[in-house]
Formats: sequence, structure tokens, C-alpha cells
Amino acid sequence: MQRKFAIVSLGCAKNLVDSEVMTDELLRAGYRRVTPSRADIVVVNTCAFIDPAKQEAIDTIFGLTRARAQGEAPTGQKILVAGCLAQRYADDLVKLMPEVDAFVGVDQVGQIEQIVKAMFLGKGQKVYRSQVSTLVPDYAASRFRLTPAHTAYVKIAEGCNHACAYCAIPRIRGGFRSRPLANVLREIELLAGEGTKEINLIAQDTTYYGKDRPASGDTLAKLLREANGISGDFYLRVLYTHPAHWDESLIATFAECEKVLKYVDIPLQHISDHLLAEQRRRTDGDSIRRLLARLRQEIPGIGLRSTFISGLPGETEQDHAELCDFVREFRFERAGVFPYSREEGTLAARMKNQVHHATRKRRANELNMILVGIADEIGSSCVGRQMRVLVDAPGIARGVWDAPDVDGAVHVDASLPVGQIATVRITDSIAYELFAENNSAT
Repeated sequence: MQRKFAIVSLGCAKNLVDSEVMTDELLRAGYRRVTPSRADIVVVNTCAFIDPAKQEAIDTIFGLTRARAQGEAPTGQKILVAGCLAQRYADDLVKLMPEVDAFVGVDQVGQIEQIVKAMFLGKGQKVYRSQVSTLVPDYAASRFRLTPAHTAYVKIAEGCNHACAYCAIPRIRGGFRSRPLANVLREIELLAGEGTKEINLIAQDTTYYGKDRPASGDTLAKLLREANGISGDFYLRVLYTHPAHWDESLIATFAECEKVLKYVDIPLQHISDHLLAEQRRRTDGDSIRRLLARLRQEIPGIGLRSTFISGLPGETEQDHAELCDFVREFRFERAGVFPYSREEGTLAARMKNQVHHATRKRRANELNMILVGIADEIGSSCVGRQMRVLVDAPGIARGVWDAPDVDGAVHVDASLPVGQIATVRITDSIAYELFAENNSAT
């Protein structure tokens, strides 16, 4: 009998790549992919970055175990929890979630078929996990894409070497490990050969690429220049850059390489000097301002995207006001803000000067209102312009400044072919949502 499986992928795009690896391995082993309600095995690939992500994972897991208990799933269905939540909390979850059949850490994604087979043979363990994550998989060799055919993610590294006080990622994913340059380029070449239009480079910090292996001479700038030379009608989007690791070479690469989108995703988190220092961000307010000014000056048409955290430990009303003034000054084309999430095991969680949760939310809402106002003004300035967009779904497209699943959308004529690049004229806007007419595929 052919076993059936489902993978529920939660969290960021980096998690999605891991889900693609697991999907590919199970398909190659002869399993059939179905919906969770029909599956013999359900893998929930979880995120554990902040409290809302953990809650989403817990709700999803209990939803599946409840459906199974109520007879809404095949008899004997196995539920497996993978990813960051399992890596971080497996020992506790074994006691808290006895309904779950196994917990699988982040280094075991490439062993999923062996784990599933052992479970069905009655020989499975409760926990599969390395204490420290060290894996650097070859994603190009074995991966079933879960994104639409026209867009894909390429994970260029694993882990993180930063020690940001509020973040638990290094504890979960381990230290930074760059994939070999040739390996990444091979994956990009394969995707381009398949007709992929948009290739999104991701890592916990893409600008740190190669710095863990200085003797290799690999850098993000070198990777982008070599990828720019690969034949094919595609473009490269770079996500998750860090302000401390931009240099002249990388700025010039963005300006000169035609396949590199003029879009810079640069999570800044804050602008107050004392908060940046206390949160171990390896940068300060003046250097951030100088970098942003250089990006605007050296890369014409650049779209800047950032994220900010409101209510970090020790944040005062003066710090909050400085951040509000900063976003008014630099007018990011795309931006988001989140209230600080107190993560156990982090340095920030142990700080005594915690900001009350109501104050965190209030400050985040105030900053978000400023960002929405700026988005309205930027959107209005696009009205009447011609814009090249990538059609994601009938009637929905994205421009250069819109990364998949995180930014805005351009509403277009539903007759435009999905997966194609089109030129449209913007007629209206609401914040990050644009509306277009006079569409033509190119």
C-alpha cells in the first residue's frame, strides 16, 4: 500500500526550503503527497522565533491531534513535529505533547524518509535531534519546490554568528555556515534553466556570506556578480541583509548588475545608539544613516525595506520618538514593525528594564501608523507610472519592491498570464497595494 504524506510549513522562507527538501525525499521514496486530513503521516515544520510563531505552531499541532482523535484523519496517522520548535524545545514537548509521534530537529530534514519508515515499522524514536546544528545541505541536489514555478528561494547559508540580545536563532540553528559558491551557482543555474523568473537569495544574514570561510574569498558581491552572468531571463532578489556588513563592493554590485533587483531588505530593528549597543547589533545610528544615504545615492531607483522592534528592554519614550523621526526622514518604500517578544534563553529576556507589554504594543501601533502614512504617499506617487510586474496569480502581481509574501501587491487584469512579466500603468493605490490597468505581457 502506498503511504500518503502531508507537510505543513510554518514560518519563514528558510523553513520553506527545508520543507521542500523533506517533500522531495518522501516523494522519491514513493510516498504520495495529499492534504493533512488524508495523510498517513503529517509533518509540521515549525518556527520558534517569536511568541506568535510558537503559538501558531502549537495551535496547528493540537488542531491535527484533535482531528485525529475525532476520527477526521486516517486510522494510525502519524504526526511529526520538525524544525525550530522541535530543535529548541523537544525535551519539554515530549512531556507536553504526548500525542505527537516524534520530534525532528533542523539537521535531520534530510533523514525524514528514514525517520518516517522507522515510525511505521514501530522502531521509531521520540526525538531525532543534534544538540548543535552543523548541517550544510546541498539544496540543489534534492528539492521539490513548493513555490509557484516562476519564483524560488535559494538558501545560501545556514545558522548565524551574530549574538543579537533579543534573538534565539543562533541557539536553534547554530553558527553561520556558507554553502560553497559553486554549489549555490549550480542551483541558480538549474532554476534559471527551468524558467524561474525570480530567484530570492536567503540566509539569516546574506551579507555575512563567505565571512565564515575567509580563505575561500567568497562574498555576497562575488556570488551576485557570478550569478548575474548566468544565462536566462531571470532576476535575483536579496533578502535579510545586515547593516554592519555592507561595503563598497556590495553597493557597486547592486548598482551594476542588471539581474540584481534594486531592492534592499535591511532589517534595522532600531536607531537609538544605546539600544543598538545593548542589543549587540554591531552598528550605531550614524553608520546606519550614512549607509542608507549611500544606498540612495549609489543605486538609482532603489527600494529600501526594513523591520523595526518597538519596546526593546530599556527603550524610553525619547528612543521611541527618535525611531519615529528616523522613519519619517528616510521614508522606507517597504517596512514593518513588531512589538518586542521576550524570548527565554536570550540576553534581552534577562534584562531588568523590560518595557510593559501594553507600552510595546502602543509604540508599535504608533510607528505603524507613521509607516502606513508614508506608504500611502509613496503609493500615490506611483499613480500614472508604467511599472514592470511579475504576475503571481490571476489578477495579482508584484513589482520590484515587493518580495513574495512579505510586501504589497499590484492588482492587475486577471487575463494576464501567471508567471509572466508584464508592463502595467498604475491607476490607484492604498498603502502598499497598487491597482493597474492597460496591461500587456512581455
